[in-house]
Amino acid sequence: MDAFETVTETLNYLRTQGYTEDFNLDNDCIECGDGKHKITADEFTIDKVYRFEGDSDPADESIVYAISSDKYNLKGVLVNGYGISTDALTDEMIEKLKYKG
Repeated sequence: MDAFETVTETLNYLRTQGYTEDFNLDNDCIECGDGKHKITADEFTIDKVYRFEGDSDPADESIVYAISSDKYNLKGVLVNGYGISTDALTDEMIEKLKYKG
């Protein structure tokens, strides 16, 4: 099951697959929702990417990343809008998060 209608449906599916952490984007890393781990670009892998396009409102466009980190034994998700802000992120993070689909 790889095609989903909504972000919520995708997140629910990924949680059943073990992607239980909620990652937040920082300028040079991603971090768990509790701030316990700060994971740099070389310490995580993007396993899958799900892209959602808003029917009429570009603000509804988002990308869901299924992310794993062997170093920290973590799996989780990062939800981000299109147009990752280059002002706030390092080049390494931008390259890692580029949509390749």
